[in-house]
Amino acid sequence: MSRTGSRGPTVLVVNVNTTEAVTEVIRRSAVAAASPGTEVVALTPRFGPASVQSNVESHLSAVGVLDRVTTYEGPFDAVVHAGFGETGREALQDVLEVPVVDITEAAAHTACLLGRTYGVVTSLDRTAPAIRDRLLLAGLERRCSGVRSVDLPVLELEADPELTAKAFAQQAQRCVDEDGAEVVVLGCAGMAGVHAAVAAALPVPVVDGVAAAVRLAESLVALGLGTSKVRSYAPPEPGRVLGWPLRPAPG
Repeated sequence: MSRTGSRGPTVLVVNVNTTEAVTEVIRRSAVAAASPGTEVVALTPRFGPASVQSNVESHLSAVGVLDRVTTYEGPFDAVVHAGFGETGREALQDVLEVPVVDITEAAAHTACLLGRTYGVVTSLDRTAPAIRDRLLLAGLERRCSGVRSVDLPVLELEADPELTAKAFAQQAQRCVDEDGAEVVVLGCAGMAGVHAAVAAALPVPVVDGVAAAVRLAESLVALGLGTSKVRSYAPPEPGRVLGWPLRPAPG
């Protein structure tokens, strides 16, 4: 799957929902962050939820993401899992040797390099527990000062970018003033389009997970590092799951 040669790396950036407009927002953010010569390929799952706002949708999304990446036919050097607080990154690591970078962990790791504490601002309050769980699993929750939300569904974030940026900036400022955050993380891949406006309104660094993940993926490729295949992410034994890989239903 990995491409070799003198050209820059190819990074697959996979949306966790099936909404093409969200994939395009993610793609633009990834391209803006990528180094010259890096090829960004944005992928949308063939099936799954239009937006991920519940546990059941998150788990269904993980299967859709796994299917989309494993059926991609071109060579690639790294994968960015563009779902904040979502499941599925580990499954990709099981089946791939190239680096797989999740935007939740990439954003939090980056924030920890910039300040002692960081706060997260996400779209819906119901997704905050899942975000905390992902940070806890990654060993990054201890430095998180809090997770706040603007209570805007993911698919409404692009409807009025100015209003969205204002709502996120207000909650981000509360992270700083009330929670003691020294850095703010935008906890939604769909927020990539208003990152600049939110950052301009705050006195602290603001981290976009898509941008951070792309840069980290590039760094891992440049260092010649890939996913460890010992223990946790050892390849799954073939033929143990009925009906996988997915195939078209009989006509």
